[in-house]
Formats: sequence, C-alpha cells, structure tokens
Amino acid sequence: MKAHDGIYLDGAWRPAAGRDVIEVVDPADEQVIARVPAGDAEDVDAAVRAARAALPAWSATPPAERAARLTALRDVLARRKAEIAETVTAELGSPLAFSHAVHAGLPIAVAGSYAELAATHSFEEKVGNSTVLHEPIGVVGAITPWNYPLHQIVAKVAPALAAGCTVVLKPAEDTPLIAQLFAEAVHEAGVPAGVFNLVTGLGPVAGQALAEHPGVDLVSFTGSTAVGRRIAATAGAAIKKVALELGGKSANVILPSADLAKAVNVGVANVMSNSGQTCSAWTRMLVHRDRYDEAVELAAAAAAKYGDRIGPVVNAAQRARVRGYIEKGVAEGARLVAGGPESPRERGYFVAPTVLADVTPEMTVAQEEIFGPVLSILRYEDEEDALRIANGTVYGLAGAVWAGEEAEAVAFARRMDTGQVDINGGRFNPRAPFGGYKQSGVGRELGAHGLAEYLQTKSLQF
Repeated sequence: MKAHDGIYLDGAWRPAAGRDVIEVVDPADEQVIARVPAGDAEDVDAAVRAARAALPAWSATPPAERAARLTALRDVLARRKAEIAETVTAELGSPLAFSHAVHAGLPIAVAGSYAELAATHSFEEKVGNSTVLHEPIGVVGAITPWNYPLHQIVAKVAPALAAGCTVVLKPAEDTPLIAQLFAEAVHEAGVPAGVFNLVTGLGPVAGQALAEHPGVDLVSFTGSTAVGRRIAATAGAAIKKVALELGGKSANVILPSADLAKAVNVGVANVMSNSGQTCSAWTRMLVHRDRYDEAVELAAAAAAKYGDRIGPVVNAAQRARVRGYIEKGVAEGARLVAGGPESPRERGYFVAPTVLADVTPEMTVAQEEIFGPVLSILRYEDEEDALRIANGTVYGLAGAVWAGEEAEAVAFARRMDTGQVDINGGRFNPRAPFGGYKQSGVGRELGAHGLAEYLQTKSLQF
C-alpha cells in the first residue's frame, strides 16, 4: 500500500521528528503492508503551531468560501472512492463491498452535508436587543478510532472546517493509511496550508500530547470510555472543551407485537456488520419470555449464514479480547448457540459470528462493550422489565425498538436513556445528531448539532 514517510504539516509532507515507525498490518493475513512515522510530542507541537498560525485567516474566511473548499473535498473523495475502499479493506479487514458502501460512501455524504451547512448556516442571530455571534472555537485536536476510520475523520474535520476552526488530526495507529489519503484529498481540494494537519502516532504519545497541548482549544475524541475519561481529565485541568463519543451496549428491544423474524434477522445483521466493531451496535437483544425460544432459534440460524462473510477484527489483541468475552459469557452461564471462541481460520484475526443465549442482565457480556461479532439475547417478563434491562448499563449510545404499531415503539423509545433509537429498522441518517447519554459521551456529531460543537457564542448588546 502507498504510504507517506512523513507527517502532513502546514500544507506539505515533512519528515517527522520522531524516529520510530508504526507497522500497518493487514488483519486478514497478518502481513505488514506499510510503515508510517510514529510522531511524537515535538511533531504535535509543530502541527498545533501551524494550526494556530492559520486560524486568523481561516476563521475570517467567508462561510461561502469554506463551503466551496468542503465541496471540493467531497468531490475528491468521491473521485477516489474505489481507492478509499481498497485502503480501508487492506488495513481494517472490512469486506470490499462493505468498505465501498459504508467506509467510503458515508464520509462522502457527510462531507457533502457540511458543505451545504457551511453555506446555509446562520452564524449570527438577533435576540431582542442583542446580536448573538457563533464563532469558531479555535484549534481542534481530533483523535479518531480505527473502526470507521474515514467516517470518524470526516465527522470531526468537516464540521470543524465549516465552523472556521483549524485542525490537528491524530488517527488510530491501526488505520493510518486512510488518514494519509484524506490529507492528500484536503490538499487537492485547496484547503489553505495549516488549516488541516496530520500527525500519525501512538495514543499514549502523540494522542496524549495533543490532548494536553495548551494551544488546542477543543479535543474531539472517539474511542473507549476508559480513554475518554483520561482525556476529559486532562482537558478539565486546562478548562478545555471536549467532545467525546465513547462506548456503547445498545439494546434491541423486540416487543411482543413485533414481526419477530424481521426484528431478529435485522438485529443479527446489525451486530455482525463491520465484524461487530461498531460502538452503536445492538449487542443486547431483548425478547419477551413467550417468544424467547423462537428468537434464539432464528438468531442462531441467521448468524450461521454469515460464516466467512464477515471480515476479521482489527488486530490480535482485539481478537483475544473478543474470545475472552465469549469464554467469560459461557463461564458465567450463557448458552452458546452459534459460533464460539475458536478461530474459524488458520491465518488472520477472525472471530466466528457468535450468539449467546440465556444471558442475564448482570453478566459481563450484558454490561461491557465487547466490540466483536457477539450477540447476547436476554429475556424479559413485561414492558417495564424490558425498560429496566435496556436502561441498566452505564452506556446510552444507541438502540432499537420493534413493535406492530409505530406509536407503540415510539412510546417505548421515548423512555430509553440513549442518544439514538431506530424504530422498526429505521435507516441511519447522517444529518441527525449522533452521540450518547451517560458514559457513552459528551456532545453530538453530524448535522447542525455536530457543527455547533465547534462554535462558541458571543452576544453584542445594543
């Protein structure tokens, strides 16, 4: 795979100060496919200084011109869609068709949505005798994960640029190649030098340096709740704003009146998508006791059909983590009805599509985020019991409700402590706000709500 041997700093590829490198491994065959610099604190400092220098001119750039640069960026990404898909497949292991449709298609749509918002959003308003200004917050430190690598980059960088902010991006070390491709696209789109900067590196080194840098005004992080907690503490010490999209343990609630076969099959597909490496995946399926056995049978059959159709998980550590959760689930009393901890292939970081039945709310697999192709099925007694179970974790990122009548599902969804709920299989909306309750995060991404995270408010009284 094509890889740059430097960092993207102030509009050009430059040698990194850090001498170490990161080996990029194809998780499907465990082979090293590229090497990129492991940037250090000196590299982060140089990137932040470039972003600060570019901030006055970019923040003063008319929104229409910022929109034009984002439109150009969307067009470059669209033209390179096949290359994007191939790159994500190589470093993440996602099946090529899924990479093309989701890993490439979704970021293009999001970039386009922010091009439109930059052109149409009102950055000031009248409130009585005041004029309220919505101004860019400043330099953004964006730290992104590996599971949807380009989407998460675009979901942070596009609204930041639309708002008039400048950015330093530290992507996940497992998927740096797509970040380098994105930097190329930014350059080709004519975004001025210093407005976007890229430092590849390790989280405890480059990520930490970015989060604690005094020149960064906002840290936007997507990843685990544990790391998010540390970033929030670091930022809090400096009274610095954070936007955190963290873990999830989303409930898929199937009410007795629902079309059970459809709800179960869509639910299994949701969990197996991206090899289960989706923070908003419906990893807990809640079924009424009277229909529980039927649901388990349907889920086991649906999971078995996936076989080799899902890709590997991202690395050996993640594979070991997922296997460990499966084993712990069985040890705590869950019943294995599909898949299991044994690897389905000799090479590659593959985990079999797995379904655990007879899971109870207090089990580890019902409380902690596994981040692999593992579904837990829980039974409930009545609607109040279902609500108690659905709300009974520290997370609140997403969820789903199925019922014979839409109004019944909506009434239940309104009582769920979670940031986004799909009703009877509702489609994902890239313009709707995405983010969590409780320990699933702080703030929102996507659409106008995502843009607002990168703005601060000033009022002028007359």
